[in-house]
Amino acid sequence: MAPVVLAEEAHGGGQGNSDAEFFNILQMQYAHYMLLAMAGAVALFFVWTMFLKLNAHMRRLHGLGNDTQRFFARDNYRMAWLKRNIVDAPLFRSRHNREFQLSRAINMGTLPTRFQTFCLAGLISMNVALCVLHVPFSEGLDTFAKVLRNRTGTLATANLIPLVMLAGRNNPLIPLVGLSFDTWNFFHRWLARIVALEALAHTFSWIASKVNQAGWSAVAETFHESEFILTGLVAAVGFVALVLFGSSALRHAFYETFLHLHIFLALVAFIALSQHLKELPQLVYLTAALIAWGVERFIRFAINAYRNILGKKTTAVVQALPGDAMRITLRLARPWTVRPGQHMYLYIPSVGFWTSHPFSVAWSEPERVLTEEKGLVMTRQDWMSAQKETISLLVRRRTGFTDTLYKKAEKSADGQISVFALAEGPYGGLHNLDSYGTVMLFAGGVGITHHVPFIRHLVQGYADGLVAARRVTLVWTIQSPEHLEWIRPWMTTILQMDRRRDVLRVMLFISRPRNTKEIQSPSATVQMFPGRPNVNTLLDLEIENQIGAMGVMVCGSGGMADDVRLACRQRQAYSNIDLIEESFTW
Repeated sequence: MAPVVLAEEAHGGGQGNSDAEFFNILQMQYAHYMLLAMAGAVALFFVWTMFLKLNAHMRRLHGLGNDTQRFFARDNYRMAWLKRNIVDAPLFRSRHNREFQLSRAINMGTLPTRFQTFCLAGLISMNVALCVLHVPFSEGLDTFAKVLRNRTGTLATANLIPLVMLAGRNNPLIPLVGLSFDTWNFFHRWLARIVALEALAHTFSWIASKVNQAGWSAVAETFHESEFILTGLVAAVGFVALVLFGSSALRHAFYETFLHLHIFLALVAFIALSQHLKELPQLVYLTAALIAWGVERFIRFAINAYRNILGKKTTAVVQALPGDAMRITLRLARPWTVRPGQHMYLYIPSVGFWTSHPFSVAWSEPERVLTEEKGLVMTRQDWMSAQKETISLLVRRRTGFTDTLYKKAEKSADGQISVFALAEGPYGGLHNLDSYGTVMLFAGGVGITHHVPFIRHLVQGYADGLVAARRVTLVWTIQSPEHLEWIRPWMTTILQMDRRRDVLRVMLFISRPRNTKEIQSPSATVQMFPGRPNVNTLLDLEIENQIGAMGVMVCGSGGMADDVRLACRQRQAYSNIDLIEESFTW
């Protein structure tokens, strides 16, 4: 429940009213201080991000005409220590992205990084301090329970503003400070837990005060008679239920159920809270949160309608591939501008109704016809209507949506189907590898989809003299050679690009080969090996020939990501290595 005004229960008396007014002003001030502190932390991180971007820009300019780039091969020892011990460090030892699993279906989540833990500790400490600061615990249960009730309710309501903002796909902080949706979603979940705990503290403080005054019978009677108290109870139960039903195990095991239940409980909690706060000043916080939620949803709906429905329609061709994978080719109604590392959300109403699922954009091919048959230049209107663009995705068959979609494609006559789809995005694309003289990409399975656009961009940039990259190495681990079919048309295009052999080396590791005869290296720059890669050995070999700063990007299983993270941290003391981990959790 949210706070009630202390003056209503001050039992008269000038001193009581004066104290109540003081605490009411104080609780609103503390809520403002908390929001300002959060904004200040974002501002500081924005400055840090701008510094890193400026440094990367200068490094790229320095490397454009420089084949050695020796100045950037070693990092400043302070920066190396910061990356090794804070930014890239897991909370304990080496485990970060490898999930804790009780079984294949029960996922208990991952451990945060040390940097995330420090930020989270600051957030929790600030909320605890503001909840108890200047609460008169020595003045008896009735007095301090009322103050604590109001304080926790006000802070819980104020926390709804960042809670809602961090949940949105169009969260403005993502491009502003360069932190991924995954990181903001981590803080969204913890803010939800803080709100639920503050709501519980608010409720129990009211119950304690009521029982102290009139006994337990008065509590039950008030719930029946007071709409104000009842709506507050419904809101508190709604926020607690959101946290309980949003646990990692339930999210991963029953994602569609979780999603619909999450939206329903949020609506119930917000409606009840709006009724509870309708005559209180704390309503301004809830209003701001609802406006942020409504604006984000409206933007998503408007963009989706414009890009997929109005005029032309977006269609998807789903092709079943060996190894329980699908290649989905989207013919977009309106062209996009796609950058390496971006992802999108895919809706296929005939399979998943209104639910959407995130996938990395593996390939995009714009097709523009600028002249008519007779060679006459088209008008702008004709040119726009002639534009065509396709976006390709590589999707591994799992459960639910992807399983149903794969079965439909597999059962068709030619192994593919064409369906109406909605493509939302693109999102992400926060990382830029243009300033690294050496780039090493580790991929596991369908994680290759994240790397393919970077490879094409860097090879083309090298040929055009627009990037600092002089060495690009792809290390891809797959279970069977038949999985090469997943990206064969895209890699064929890349391998035929101008000056590709000068910059790109591909190392394929087959973890479960049927026999050694199928492990044959096509060329010196495209090699195949049995087994799994030794990350330490490969990284050491790359460091021996390192040119400039090294960017190491990994997209694969949690175990692979943790191995690469550990290997990079162990070498950051004597080599300038930036680790970039691509992951998407929910």
